[in-house]
Amino acid sequence: MKLHSLHDLLVHELRDLYSAENQLIKALPKVAKTASNAELRQAVETHLEETREQADRLERIFEMLEVSPRSKKCAAMEGLIEECKELMGEDLEGAVMDAGLIAAAQKVEHYEMAGYGCARTWAEQLDLGEVATLLQETLNEEKAADDKLTQIAEQLVNREAEEEEPEPAGAGGKGSRGRSQNGRSVKR
Repeated sequence: MKLHSLHDLLVHELRDLYSAENQLIKALPKVAKTASNAELRQAVETHLEETREQADRLERIFEMLEVSPRSKKCAAMEGLIEECKELMGEDLEGAVMDAGLIAAAQKVEHYEMAGYGCARTWAEQLDLGEVATLLQETLNEEKAADDKLTQIAEQLVNREAEEEEPEPAGAGGKGSRGRSQNGRSVKR
């Protein structure tokens, strides 16, 4: 498809986002299943439902614009999902895997925020107010998902992952760290 106008560029971006959302709908259940932290798993499952709604919202936008959602596969999302699959294939456990899943998910959220932000701005420029409003709704959901992932990482997962690090070997073959009764590392 040749892009001759801002409207063409908007449609092109919307098709890319539609492909991205549909790829995520297939990938997120595996991410949720891999997560060991219950709050992370719930956040992924909740975002899966939002992602389905976002794909439906895009379908409504295509109808409003009287264009087909057909497109080639979003290569960027395909790559981000492939990176996540590689991570899930690594020999990581517990909070360390969860920290990696959060990083992978936030890469996805940031990609989507960039795409939806541009599309929303172009819709505003083209005086497509209702389209811009729908895109802003999705952009708000993506930002909220990113914020939730940050909260889970900072308050739970990253601290747990740090505690799972192997103890360094010290004199006599014993680690230089011990464990207090609450499981936190303490220097000896």
